[in-house]
Amino acid sequence: MAPTLLNLAHWSTWAVCAVIKLPQLAAVLAAGSARGVSAGSLLLELAGFLVFLRYQIYYGYPLQTYLEYPIIIAQDVILLLCILHFNGNKKRALFYAVTYPLKSGNFGACSLSGSSLHNSDDNLCTFISAASKLAQLRCLWETKDSGQVSALTWSMSAYTCASNRSSLSHSR
Repeated sequence: MAPTLLNLAHWSTWAVCAVIKLPQLAAVLAAGSARGVSAGSLLLELAGFLVFLRYQIYYGYPLQTYLEYPIIIAQDVILLLCILHFNGNKKRALFYAVTYPLKSGNFGACSLSGSSLHNSDDNLCTFISAASKLAQLRCLWETKDSGQVSALTWSMSAYTCASNRSSLSHSR
């Protein structure tokens, strides 16, 4: 019974991750504004995802254990470009659009060594993720407006975190 529930949690998490940023992206595009959405928060989130992805690749984990991260990263990059565009930072958006593929394509040559990656999965990624959420909350506090922040995206994110933690605790 437990393996079936674990498989269900795994596949449902993967399915949610495949579309996790689409509600946020749809809200920003429909409004033609990124009001209330923090670019800094998104950059921190991307950094955490990239560190986690590098960790998984470095230690040779099977692709199915981290396949959702490249998908989420691609969605985050598209969302970041939209945020920068709607915030009037078109030159910065163009800069990221040009340099991101170059940086991500060379990600295997990332400067993080094995020793610095050793604890990055649980420690560094958790810290960066928390900092990302705090940056978004700070933006909401400062603007006093949730603007185009998608509650559905945040809800799906909470589900995937709970599901991933549940799967990890049962697999140890």
